[in-house]
Amino acid sequence: MKKLSILIALFSITLLSAQSKWNIDASHSSIRFAVDHMVISEVEGIFSTYEGSVTTTKDDFSDAKINFTVDVNSVNTDNAKRDEHLRGADFFETYNYPKMTFVSTSVTKTGTGKYNLKGKLSLHGVTKEITLAMTYGGTTKDPWGNTKAGLKVTGVINRTDFGLKYNSVLEAGSLMIGEDVTITAKVELAKI
Repeated sequence: MKKLSILIALFSITLLSAQSKWNIDASHSSIRFAVDHMVISEVEGIFSTYEGSVTTTKDDFSDAKINFTVDVNSVNTDNAKRDEHLRGADFFETYNYPKMTFVSTSVTKTGTGKYNLKGKLSLHGVTKEITLAMTYGGTTKDPWGNTKAGLKVTGVINRTDFGLKYNSVLEAGSLMIGEDVTITAKVELAKI
């Protein structure tokens, strides 16, 4: 029994040492979103304050465990009045729900460097499982010897699923603001 305990402990240590841990390099990353406006165009925005970490045992990130947090108060659509409206009661209610989080639950390979990333998105007091597309861009060393990796994550969520239901009806009968929100996260990771 003692030998079995020692073997399990050694196996656990080996597994832990094989894990790679990464943090998001926010100065080389972006979190963007786009939503239809008046059916004829799109409004785009960013979240400028966020943090995240990734743990993986595989070089191609095919078993990545991702934790990501966004400060929703950092929303920026290049229009101060609209941004204040987004922070308020009609949309994010950032005074009650200041954070948006994503925790991955699985990664499934769909092609070379391409994956379906499933996880739980928590936004506006609602948590739902979503599926996003993830592309691994590669791993390299920067000029200072730091190991960096690139991921691009894209997908569409329906904002009304998260209680963000504010809208207006236009004269022609269509909705002023689209319900589908396209998310694009271009992330550079730094190995720690």
